[in-house]
Amino acid sequence: MAFESLGEKFSRIFKKMSGNARLTEKNMDDMLKEIRVALLEADVNFKVVKAFTNDVKEKALGQDVYTKVNPSQMVVKIVHDEIQDLLGADQTGIAYNTHGLTSILLLGLQGTGKTTTAGKLAYLMTHKENKRVLVAALDIYRPGAIDQLETVVKNSGADFFSMGDKVNPVEIGKKAKEKALKEGYDVLILDTAGRLQIDEGLMEELRKVNHEIHPEEALLLVDAAAGQDAVNVANAFNKELHLTGVIMSRLDGDARGGAALSIKYLTGLPIKFAGTGERVTEFEIFYPDRMADRILGMGDVVTLVEKAKEAIDEKQAQKDARKMMEGDFTLEDMLRQMKQMKKLGSMKSIMKFIPGMPTITDEQQAQIDKSMKDFEAIINSMTPYERKHPEILRYSHKNRIAKGCGKTNADINRVLRQYEKSKEQMKLLKQYQKSGKMPPGGFGGGRF
Repeated sequence: MAFESLGEKFSRIFKKMSGNARLTEKNMDDMLKEIRVALLEADVNFKVVKAFTNDVKEKALGQDVYTKVNPSQMVVKIVHDEIQDLLGADQTGIAYNTHGLTSILLLGLQGTGKTTTAGKLAYLMTHKENKRVLVAALDIYRPGAIDQLETVVKNSGADFFSMGDKVNPVEIGKKAKEKALKEGYDVLILDTAGRLQIDEGLMEELRKVNHEIHPEEALLLVDAAAGQDAVNVANAFNKELHLTGVIMSRLDGDARGGAALSIKYLTGLPIKFAGTGERVTEFEIFYPDRMADRILGMGDVVTLVEKAKEAIDEKQAQKDARKMMEGDFTLEDMLRQMKQMKKLGSMKSIMKFIPGMPTITDEQQAQIDKSMKDFEAIINSMTPYERKHPEILRYSHKNRIAKGCGKTNADINRVLRQYEKSKEQMKLLKQYQKSGKMPPGGFGGGRF
């Protein structure tokens, strides 16, 4: 994920600093030098880096950090607040009209995933913010653009509007707004045409659409992997169309994060949304404070809880939890819980949301994925009765199951041991809860 490398560097810098009994001007300067290098390596614009480190030093001096008992913690707080400011402070989400329709002009170059993002934005507003959304197709140039948009919009649960590819985009925008107003929609999203590069023809068309529609929001989609080019594109669009914000795509990728940390400072435009994956649900409101937490290794439990509420059947989860606490859950229950957890994303991505958790490498994640896949295959090769009563499994049963899923008896035994260990731990946890104590050293949970 973007910022992963930067976050690891910040963690090492602060760990080194916390080992100093006192903060001096020299070790403060050494720390700022390391921060400067880390930010530059993350492709943050050099002007932004200079302003950032100067502000951190100035605020540390202003708060008289050198004289404090625990100066390293105060410096971390200052760095956190400065990162948050770089990312746009609290300028997130959509400025909805309190009465009537909110129109959104969605802009961007070709190849950034704008059409897919239109569907994701419609899904978020429909399912998370309870808005009635209409999405209009204004890209009449790219082959298949209208059909592609219709598909993603239908998958999002929003409504779709098109007049084909023979009508002028300005006219399509006007008719879409008329329909949205007449039929009482809350939001109108106008998916405009893009180009491989900015040209006067594109800008002239967008200016006309903007003039006729008067949208409340003009949002530019930029690719996190574009680096400093993203800033240049944002400035060019902003100059002509007075943007209200940015949507940052592919924040789940291996981009270094420089574009996200530079764009607000250099353009004045806040990041309002972020794409975090390919699925329609992997799109979220961008909260600078939460992202600053993630970058500095403080986790983001609030977002994780929100994701869990969306992905997990709460009633079933409560029922499963009660069964687990009684030590009465079956292999079928265990498989269902594993599938529920998979809806939240990979173990690597989940761990990033939890403060103090170790980083999982790509190799470790691959091993976890394989183990979970093997677990699912083994359980699915059992009969319903065997899943509920694994104690009946004998050598002959295991041979049949092994042949059915292409695994070995040793693999099956490993799954059964993990299951029994989990049951024992849940029973032990219940005993400790009754006594009001926790076991020394906590529970050593097994791994798949």
